[in-house]
Amino acid sequence: MSADTDTAHPAAVVPARRTAAPWILMYHSVTEFTDPAEDPYGITVTPAALEAQLLWLRARRLRGVSVGELLRARAAGRGRRLVGLTFDDGYTDFLTSALPLLRRHDCTATLFVLPGRLGVDNVWDPLGPRKALLTAEGIREVAAAGIEIGSHGLLHQDLTAAPDDVLQQELRGSRDLLRELTGTLPEGFCHPYGHLDARVTAATRAAGYAYACGIAPGRLAGPHAMPRTHVSQADGAARLWIKQLRHRVADLRRVVLP
Repeated sequence: MSADTDTAHPAAVVPARRTAAPWILMYHSVTEFTDPAEDPYGITVTPAALEAQLLWLRARRLRGVSVGELLRARAAGRGRRLVGLTFDDGYTDFLTSALPLLRRHDCTATLFVLPGRLGVDNVWDPLGPRKALLTAEGIREVAAAGIEIGSHGLLHQDLTAAPDDVLQQELRGSRDLLRELTGTLPEGFCHPYGHLDARVTAATRAAGYAYACGIAPGRLAGPHAMPRTHVSQADGAARLWIKQLRHRVADLRRVVLP
């Protein structure tokens, strides 16, 4: 297993700690459903809901982009109107449902995939419906469409509970596999379940990732533990505005920490 720690895009510099954190939205699956029991983990939005949310961003003169693009723009001083769009797990419905809407609204995104679970399903979600994951060819098709591919590990494991050798396989092994699949080393990582600690964030940095996303990392927030806002089917204009406000307030609290 390669120990290569070169980053895919060295210019992707994450802003310094005392710079306001970027707003990054977290999605998973985009498909039609009618019964809330079909979505016990709250990870699914319909195409109509996603389109309404993208239109809300446009109405506020914001544009959704990949995390890599967002961070490079911010480093160059021109990212004020950009919002990060991320999709976790790598479901096949990203290719069939999400991608056409992103193209329609001139957006890009980061898709965090699991190269150790190609073409299978979300076995880690025991209560939810089975959702198919992209094959290797599907991931290459998404990458060819201009979507940033990031790693979500190999198997969707809680890395805080993983021994060191498994942690290295999940971080470095997944990165190497994605380079074989797409021809490019991924610069971004997404912590499964949003679970992270100081050991995991340090290992993520050492594995060569330029950045990593979590959910609510608290005092660990930084380049390799970036907070994100979960977006659900219920998030219309009012709820999105409240979530944007909460992000700003939480960011202010993080900035003043010693």
